Amino acid sequence: MYNYGLNYGLIEEAMAAQLKAQHSEIGLQTSKCLQFIDLTGQIAMIVGSSGVRRGLVNVQTRHTTTAVIVNENEPLLLEDLGRLLESYVPRGAEYQHNDFSRRIDIGPDEPANGHSHCKALFLPTSVSINIVEGELQLGQWQSVFFVELDEGRERCVSVMVIGEPGPD
Repeated sequence: MYNYGLNYGLIEEAMAAQLKAQHSEIGLQTSKCLQFIDLTGQIAMIVGSSGVRRGLVNVQTRHTTTAVIVNENEPLLLEDLGRLLESYVPRGAEYQHNDFSRRIDIGPDEPANGHSHCKALFLPTSVSINIVEGELQLGQWQSVFFVELDEGRERCVSVMVIGEPGPD
């Protein structure tokens, strides 16, 4: 492989010096299984306060029984999505994860939530969205959702904004 005399270390240093990164967390209290919570406004505020003009924002759940998706915020569609997930992975089915007599890693408050872990298999744990001129590049009908796949509880979403800052 040829490097044509370029010093890639210097180029990487110059690029890194021009990048800014900001981490934030969004705390949530969910109330039920298959709850869709629109985070778009909160993410837009985080991006706006970061000062990043061009870059990416990554939104990541910190839980194995939740997801982060981009879809339309239309109540009937959200019902359809919940119904589809429930038909693929019904709460009332048998899951080995729920057989506490065979597990040694459970605490006193462990829920029987095999269905939640299995539903999570079909959904992403994070999404990345482009930022241009300080704005999220979402389509007209797109929203960013946190999806609760288990019972209601306190949850946390990690938000990382990385990119070129605007002029001071």
